[in-house]
Amino acid sequence: MIKTLNIAHRGLSGLYPENTMLAFEKAIEARCDGIELDVHLTKDNKLVICHDEEVDRTTNGTGFIKDYTLNQLKNLDAGIKFGEEFKGLKIPTLEEFLDFMKTNNKLINIEIKNSIIHYKNIEDKVYEMIEKYKMEDRVVVSSFDHYSIRKCIRLNRKIKTGLLYCDCLYEPYNYVQMVGANALHPEYNSITKEIVDKAHDNFLQVNVYTVNTKEDMQKMIDLNVDMIITNYSNILKDLL
Repeated sequence: MIKTLNIAHRGLSGLYPENTMLAFEKAIEARCDGIELDVHLTKDNKLVICHDEEVDRTTNGTGFIKDYTLNQLKNLDAGIKFGEEFKGLKIPTLEEFLDFMKTNNKLINIEIKNSIIHYKNIEDKVYEMIEKYKMEDRVVVSSFDHYSIRKCIRLNRKIKTGLLYCDCLYEPYNYVQMVGANALHPEYNSITKEIVDKAHDNFLQVNVYTVNTKEDMQKMIDLNVDMIITNYSNILKDLL
């Protein structure tokens, strides 16, 4: 039986502003097994953590991350839209996050956001940062851009990779092996017991997103998935 791991989606994002250092800190306090986050490149080629390509939904700014320098992004408020009490939170850099993660031994799932805007050499920059912090054995790099994952695999095979997808792919375990990745990262509704079992037979992980109700969490635990990525790692912790 696989021990299902509890991965905090953008931190403890059900209760705190997503992809902020506060959300990451609270996820650790909730005793998650790891943290998932999203990475983009700024106008001046700095790696920053934010889910959307634009800052409109999560900050008091407007426009694309690619059109901001890091200093300009740091002037935006990444907490106030979630609640007045979170006013003043900032968009973090990947370096700030990895520096914080030195204080624990939790897993890290870095999603490279490279499928809508193709950031030049973002894979190289992410891998340089992982290697700088010597966290190769703690990181899974995932993306919806599977060409990007192929590039990642060529950069450093020691770092695990996962293919994100949201459709009911035919025999996804075969496709993942063809690409050369280590894990399936499916939308949780798209998997079956057969897919999980066949993936495990081929030494692949099944890491599902984004599972937010107790009922669905229990279904995934019963299916024996490797990681559950959730906005409510506090609730999943109690179930596990």
